[in-house]
Amino acid sequence: MTLDVADLRSFPFRGLNLGRGIVRYGVFFATYLYQGLIAGFSLTALANHLAAQGVSPAEVGLHFALAGLPWTLQPFLWGPWVDRAGDTRMGRRRPFAIAALLGCHASLALLLVVGDDAIGTLGLVFLVHSLFASLLDTACDRMIMDHVQAHELGRVSACTRAGFVAGTSLSAALLGWMLASCGLAASTRWLLAAAILASLPMLLVREAPSDPIWSLERRGPAPRRVPFRRFLGRTVLALRRPRALRLLALCFGLDAALGLFELPFSVDLLQQQGWEAAGLSRLQAVLTLVSGTAGAVAVGLWSDRAGAAAPLRVLLLGSAVTFVLAGGLISAGLVGAAAPAILALTSVLPGLLIVALMPALLEASRGRPGAATQFEVYMAAMNLGSVSGTAVAGWLAPVLPLQAVAALVAAAFFAAFRMAKRGDLLASRP
Repeated sequence: MTLDVADLRSFPFRGLNLGRGIVRYGVFFATYLYQGLIAGFSLTALANHLAAQGVSPAEVGLHFALAGLPWTLQPFLWGPWVDRAGDTRMGRRRPFAIAALLGCHASLALLLVVGDDAIGTLGLVFLVHSLFASLLDTACDRMIMDHVQAHELGRVSACTRAGFVAGTSLSAALLGWMLASCGLAASTRWLLAAAILASLPMLLVREAPSDPIWSLERRGPAPRRVPFRRFLGRTVLALRRPRALRLLALCFGLDAALGLFELPFSVDLLQQQGWEAAGLSRLQAVLTLVSGTAGAVAVGLWSDRAGAAAPLRVLLLGSAVTFVLAGGLISAGLVGAAAPAILALTSVLPGLLIVALMPALLEASRGRPGAATQFEVYMAAMNLGSVSGTAVAGWLAPVLPLQAVAALVAAAFFAAFRMAKRGDLLASRP
């Protein structure tokens, strides 16, 4: 990925378009940066803020579940629309991205009139935002399939992960402090300003150099669309293949296992160990940033050179070991003293799994009529796993010790490692 002198001189005149590598990386980074800003605020800073105010794990888990619900339905909400879209003069996927961003910003603005004690209303606002954010994600993923070659998928996966964790880290650290110091309204104003800034690259980019910035006119005759029922039937048939079913189980299981541990451990630190919400958010942000930037780039380059299978197997086995170590520290009564080490063990390596897994999921989906829908089913399985694990964790926290949860997560990662050893699971689709 280089930008030569000729490209630099002509840059202002050629405009931003996805045919240029440097622009692709920038737009996809910024779009996932936007998603991370919202996730860091809602799922880390705000969740920690609520827990520090004495809100029960079950209620915090409900907040997570509401915000994540549209992501579990994403393939059927938006996948068929994006896959079957006609080609407008401004591109096939970009109209969906622009409509989604406008809806995202409008829903975030609703936070300006909601109090931080109205937990149910907060959950509903983030539910509406997630509806639009999941459309943005679907359109962006389909752009990646349309414009990124197979040998770049690892680097693009690293780029999107780096954008997401940079947004998450900045939002969790800065807005976590601002929530405690200035309240929800002030935090929302800064969140909205940062979100609008991060969305500008997607709003201004062209899919092709000749595309206008804005036009809903059709390019050429109306396409002959596959009927929705037939389209859905083909997608379901593709997902019923043994390899697809194993990938779905892997996606669901990994995020469900992580969700079982993350919430009760954070609540224990805040309510039993005397941690402050802002301090916990800052530590989580730093660890996520380290994992998702330098670590993501390393794993992305490794995946492009060696394929997705080897990095994923190493990360799965390493994650199983780290949860065993974390469980040992908790069993020794070191939850308070060793909390930073436990957080590092249970977040750094697991946070890199998506970087190694995403290229394999994209390759398993692309080239099919329902490519975006199939890929979003895999992503929805992850989100459903995260929502399910977090929701169950809220009810398990009073009855299952943390060390037992850590052992359960370690066993899940080891089982996933055994599954990933199958030679056909992560190979490129013929």
